[in-house]
Amino acid sequence: MSMARSIAPAEVGFDPARLARIDAHFGRYVDDGRLAGFQVLVTRRGEIAHSAAYGLRDREAGTPVEADTLWRIYSMSKPITSVAAMMLWEEGRFELTDEIGRWLPEFADMRVYSKGSTLKPYTVPAIEPIRVWHLLSHTSGLTYGFMQTSVVDGLYRAAGYDLYPPSGVDLAEASRVFGELPLLFQPGTAWGYSVATDVLGRLIEVVSGQSLDTFLRERMLDPLGMTDTRWHVAGADAERLAALYVPDPATGRAVRHDRLGDLAYAKPSLLSGGGGLISSAADYHRFTQMLLRGGELDGVRLLGPRTVRLMTRNHLPGGGDLGTLSTGGFAETTLDGIGFGLGFAVVDDPVPSRLPSSVGEYYWGGVASTAFLVDPAEQLTALLFTQLMPSSTWPLRAQLRQLVYSALVD
Repeated sequence: MSMARSIAPAEVGFDPARLARIDAHFGRYVDDGRLAGFQVLVTRRGEIAHSAAYGLRDREAGTPVEADTLWRIYSMSKPITSVAAMMLWEEGRFELTDEIGRWLPEFADMRVYSKGSTLKPYTVPAIEPIRVWHLLSHTSGLTYGFMQTSVVDGLYRAAGYDLYPPSGVDLAEASRVFGELPLLFQPGTAWGYSVATDVLGRLIEVVSGQSLDTFLRERMLDPLGMTDTRWHVAGADAERLAALYVPDPATGRAVRHDRLGDLAYAKPSLLSGGGGLISSAADYHRFTQMLLRGGELDGVRLLGPRTVRLMTRNHLPGGGDLGTLSTGGFAETTLDGIGFGLGFAVVDDPVPSRLPSSVGEYYWGGVASTAFLVDPAEQLTALLFTQLMPSSTWPLRAQLRQLVYSALVD
């Protein structure tokens, strides 16, 4: 699809001069070398009000960011996998309150870390089983090895699971390993960013009888016309993939990271529903428009409107926010006033974050600094793509909100 602006910004409540600040602001990151390039897309009421690409997708090759550039979206895979799971839920294939051990027996009798070291951890039995909604809301007690904040994530690293899994491991084997490791907390009592969405992907496989890539392709990506979303790039498409960068510790300039970046050119053995997808702005635009329209786009309905509303309410225990319930070590989102739904962070109160947004806005991002937001109250979506890891390097997401919302003048 064309990514050109589809309507005059003023017709949907934007000041065009203020929208232009987005390009100027992020352009400074490119001009001084902190980013190689970026792509931004802003819509309102289903119309593209602003679309921009600037800089280079591959600085070393000298190739520019273009409308069809491919980006590693990492954790922006999570909402896609979460929608896929809820499609099965709508078919009655499971209840959100079901124990996942019913399909994944490795999680039937979990233990929870209590004290001790990575060499000698002491655990206690889980008093609550991991349930499907725990996976969707990151309240399962699972964690990530790269967090570097707890004994439990140290145990993940010791088992070979850091930012990437061990070579050759598939989703079934990874799920088995996760089931053998202790939980960080009792399920349903706190929020901890984790491999839960990878386990959810494995649940989709077992419940559907299809591999995760086949299920996503047949049930979501092809029907929605998301033809660029895939697990790896090959052939002519490889030239469209943006290079991956990290900040130079001394200068802050983006420097190429081929070791991690090159992983995108080979089919992964582990289909990571939590972080494995590559996509384009046009594809993720279609995904966010489907959500904004209550689960339907261009006559293709993936979810019912009430399901989308359920997913984008705060499901954290006691109605708490990430500021009080997060286990720490997480820098991808502002925490105060932010709840978490079934696959998305959800704004419960915009004031504590000191950022403009609406109650009910939902969003997420990826570790290479990609981001999206959907605001049902304003009928607004915003997408940002670049390839700088980690996402906490620069406050790009907060600044995207400042620039987009301050351009709304109706």
